[in-house]
Amino acid sequence: MMLTEQVESLLGWDNPEQPFNIAEVCCDRWAADTPDQPAIIQKNPDGSVVEYSFGYLQEQANRLANSFRAQGVGVGDRVGIMLPQGIESATTHMAIYKLGAIAVPLFKLFGFDAIEHRVSNSGMCTLVTDLEGFEKISPLWGNHQALTSCYVVGLSEGKAGALSYQQEVAAQSREFSNHPTRMEDPALIIYTSGTTGHPKGALHAQRVLLGHLPGVQVSHDLFPQANDRMWTPADWAWIGGLLDVLLPSLYFGVPVVAYRAEKFSAEDIFQLLQDLQIRNVFFPPTALKLLRNVQRPEQWQLQLRSVASGGESLGAELLEWGEQVLGVRMNEFYGQTECNMVLSSCASQGLQKPEAIGTAVPGFEVAVVDDQGQPVPVGEVGNIAVASPNPSEMLGYWENPTATAEKYTGRWLMTGDKGRLDTDGYVYFVGRDDDVITSAGYRIGPAPIEDCLLKHPAVKLAAVIGKKDPVRTEIVKAYIVLQDGYLESAELIRELQQHVRVGLAAHEYPREIQFIEEMPLTTTGKIIRGALRALESDA
Repeated sequence: MMLTEQVESLLGWDNPEQPFNIAEVCCDRWAADTPDQPAIIQKNPDGSVVEYSFGYLQEQANRLANSFRAQGVGVGDRVGIMLPQGIESATTHMAIYKLGAIAVPLFKLFGFDAIEHRVSNSGMCTLVTDLEGFEKISPLWGNHQALTSCYVVGLSEGKAGALSYQQEVAAQSREFSNHPTRMEDPALIIYTSGTTGHPKGALHAQRVLLGHLPGVQVSHDLFPQANDRMWTPADWAWIGGLLDVLLPSLYFGVPVVAYRAEKFSAEDIFQLLQDLQIRNVFFPPTALKLLRNVQRPEQWQLQLRSVASGGESLGAELLEWGEQVLGVRMNEFYGQTECNMVLSSCASQGLQKPEAIGTAVPGFEVAVVDDQGQPVPVGEVGNIAVASPNPSEMLGYWENPTATAEKYTGRWLMTGDKGRLDTDGYVYFVGRDDDVITSAGYRIGPAPIEDCLLKHPAVKLAAVIGKKDPVRTEIVKAYIVLQDGYLESAELIRELQQHVRVGLAAHEYPREIQFIEEMPLTTTGKIIRGALRALESDA
């Protein structure tokens, strides 16, 4: 049987009037047929494990959707979700889609500046977070007219600017009629890495879920199979956690494990895989490299059936380690926030080559083209491009038609990545065509970090590049010209690192800082990052 006959049909995705609602297919239909079937299996910080059924998920989502409506949230309004993996996060997603509103996931570890940009840029009207998150965003109140309410998980009773999530849900009806959304109706904004300027919001339609299904099925060796159970250490705020794991699994009725540790521990991960009998995992490459350092992994009894990874090539050595220790031949996939899950390997079907990031997923056309959109000869380096239209691509950047237009050349959506194609249709990743830094599975833009550093009184000029690293692929390195009166010191380095941690996010702070006398600039005052990369390679 051909692979295209073994994955979900995408018929109807290109009919913008075709009815389709993510909450209906991921929650309601399962709640109607098998209400007691587990949807979310949550491991709490105290070690307890709680199973939440599809019936429970639907009831909670209906109640929350009613509360949103009572607060004035309507079709097309933007609602933020800043929660860790858990039932409340899944519930909030379902409630937003039921209402016909637009979900805006926010990484729990974002700093204030990163949150404020997304709140302001999206025109967010309400936000769902926890006590820690509410404390972090409290300065937003009064500064953003659109943001009128905040639901706080764990708040015992409402107070100024805050509603108790639990109280609001408990007070509402369990019945709710979904807004009749269509394939092309907006559902989701996920922000990209900021390469030039601030991160841009990729606006996705309801159909984006359908676009991800074939890639998930291929990368997880014909997912779903009997007794499958999915988990990822990636936050559900990222496209990898949300659309490669949570939503596709719920679509297929497969339970999703919810567990997000405060700090990554390879030993704890092995224990989790064993204790919760996890069968399917999406691991960022850096997580696999950290797992590989664990001594005596054979002490854990694993039941893995599939492991998928994306973001960089795993290489033959890591693939062999996975087969020996995890007991599976791992698959690689490729995509980005604007258009995800377009390339994948599928080891169980013999579709895999070491160093390649996969072949085109059924339903997609991927090519390597020159700057004019013409295919380059086999084996030559060019731009990895995806034919448009396709079910996974964004509707466009939120309120940024200029940047949207720049993303396309002719019929091709240009990924910004360089690669080459072999005679069998396998694509090999060569590198970024811009300044995005790939670190520990995250794509990090230099511009927000530079802006954050410039807010520190000691910094006159700042430039950020990626420095090669054996574990993280790259680390963030900052070059800084100090203001007069400031001297370089280890203490100042630590202070600047903490400044970025608080302002942006823990994964974006510069792990290395080098002070320089003069910044390489163009005649128009732009930073010449290429000169800094050359300086780094000469070091």
